[in-house]
Amino acid sequence: MMIRYPDINPIALRLGPLKVHWYGIMYLLGFASGWALGRYRASRPGSSWKPTDVDDVIFFGMLGGLLGGRIGYVLIYGMSFWTTQNPWYPVEVWDGGMSIHGGFIGGILALALFALRRGRRLSDVLDFMAPLIPPGLFFGRMGNFINGELWGKPTTLPWGFLYHGQVRQPSQLYEGFLEGVLLFVVMWWFTAKPRPRLAATGVFLTLYGSFRFLMEFIRLPDPQIGYLAWGWLTMGQALSAPMILIGLGCLVYAAKARIRSGNFAIA
Repeated sequence: MMIRYPDINPIALRLGPLKVHWYGIMYLLGFASGWALGRYRASRPGSSWKPTDVDDVIFFGMLGGLLGGRIGYVLIYGMSFWTTQNPWYPVEVWDGGMSIHGGFIGGILALALFALRRGRRLSDVLDFMAPLIPPGLFFGRMGNFINGELWGKPTTLPWGFLYHGQVRQPSQLYEGFLEGVLLFVVMWWFTAKPRPRLAATGVFLTLYGSFRFLMEFIRLPDPQIGYLAWGWLTMGQALSAPMILIGLGCLVYAAKARIRSGNFAIA
């Protein structure tokens, strides 16, 4: 038993020469959901965030995430595609290629700039943003599924998808559930009340890094890179391991901060 992949057209809409891709729509839905959730959290009594603050922080995060995601992909995964015959590859975003890890780095740098301009603690900005990110990860994985990319390894499981003559694990759907749905439920519940500074950031980094590290055992490695070592270590795992360590470090700091008065994240 298997499920036949529906071969969804990656182009959702054509307006003359303009092509609107499903992947772009997924990104738009991700940022829109983060904005709506942020506005909701900012409306709670006692919140130090104004609606315009949410508008601006989402803009900063979006710009940094997109630039970091593309630059990260080119530097980590796409250098073999950037040749003298294809010098404009880094800006050819319509061909796909975004790195989540690069997006995180770009997003953090952009949020640091936002915090500096607004006189806020970076830790408070990161904690506020932590529960707003998972829906975007979910929509991103749905975009991967629609594009027919980032498949899992061959399988005999009944929910495997027949794709190009081979039954594969739908790792995009697995990751969409873990990184998007489950992570959102945990983060939204965890941040429903004040926590020590960097606690929310620590939970997010630890869980996302762990989910991604484990899922790499199911996903096929990027063909242009393959396995880095031992016949199983992937680039995704190499990049996720530091996230887990940093997340655990944040949680240790937050646990020690419980005895320090006034060191709670701003709602």
